[in-house]
Amino acid sequence: MPYDTGSPPLAAIVTTSYHNVFLLACCQALLLTNASGLISMNALVGFSLTDVKTLATLGATTYVLGSAFTTMPMSLWMGRVGRRRGFMAGALINIAGCGIAVAALALRSFPLYCLGTAVIGVYNAVGLQYRFAAAEVAAPQDRARAISLVLAGGIVGGFLGPAITRWGRDLFAAPFLGSFLMLAVVALVALAVQWQVHVPKPSAHEQAGGGRPLSAIARQPVFLVAVIAAALGYGLMNLLMTATPLAMDFCSLPYSQAAFVISWHVVGMYAPGFVTGSLIDRFGILPVILAGVAVLASGALVALAGNTFPHFLAALALVGIGWNFMYTGGTTLLTQSYTPAEKSRTQGLNDFIVFSTMALSSFSSGALVSSAGWEIMNWSALPLLALVAAVVIWYMRHRRRSALQAA
Repeated sequence: MPYDTGSPPLAAIVTTSYHNVFLLACCQALLLTNASGLISMNALVGFSLTDVKTLATLGATTYVLGSAFTTMPMSLWMGRVGRRRGFMAGALINIAGCGIAVAALALRSFPLYCLGTAVIGVYNAVGLQYRFAAAEVAAPQDRARAISLVLAGGIVGGFLGPAITRWGRDLFAAPFLGSFLMLAVVALVALAVQWQVHVPKPSAHEQAGGGRPLSAIARQPVFLVAVIAAALGYGLMNLLMTATPLAMDFCSLPYSQAAFVISWHVVGMYAPGFVTGSLIDRFGILPVILAGVAVLASGALVALAGNTFPHFLAALALVGIGWNFMYTGGTTLLTQSYTPAEKSRTQGLNDFIVFSTMALSSFSSGALVSSAGWEIMNWSALPLLALVAAVVIWYMRHRRRSALQAA
């Protein structure tokens, strides 16, 4: 007996596929509203709640950990109960997380606040499935456009999230308490949109599993390069993004400017999604990853050039674009490392590594920006980017040698 109720007949699915993609794009916009809003205020909330200032960004770390440890369970659960129920559960969990954060701000409890962001992180784990759901509801020839449309929703969220936190910051005596209440309302809107989404359940063949041991998959050079590119690209982007509002506050720049910087950073992350696929088709996966390394490094160098609002704005926009190239390239390269039967386990391991790296970078960012400073943080990103470039160049030569030997 299927779990999803009210699913439309086949003819209706054909005629409403674009409608479903549009709804998923709206879901993505609301998800990114939540994520960008949280990131834009998290460091400032943490700084105000804890006496140990190096832990100011711990809330972002627990948010990422909440995502990391629930990505695989939520994905497997949605495989049983259907996408729609999983999406709606994520929105309800997010409302609960926002409620915990509101209580934490009212009580001025930093541990309770970190618990709230961890619960909110579950919503992010669920939302990672939106782009896969878009591919499932679209016809094969329309999948690229469907995924692009869903990713475009992130642009809307990039502007809306920081704006909401700015509007709600001073509604109550406790700063940002109103912001979390408004994010809970956004999740309620997402719940209403998710109710209208219809996604087919996975086929029996897709659920069958099998294939090579995960250890054998993970030892492949293609897997290692893909994970290093995606994990370090995401980790370094997160390192700089998480600390930016606090760094700007240290430079006596108003929160409204920090929210604006985060908005354009998110635009930089998601707007290139319309062209990154075409760039990969034209130039190849590995050159695009290298381009991402160069762009992200240029963002760090711009940040080192000065501490004014234009420096922060340009630096974070470049960091976002670099992340897009590295993460999209790494994800595309990952698809070459597994068979359909191995897909879920391989993607799960990749996501766990990526989110674990993000958790480490979130935790480190607070300590680095508070104790070492914004400049040292940006300098620390450059050797890691050089490592990614070296690994990618090595793999390019490895593939070239393998091709020559096969010939």
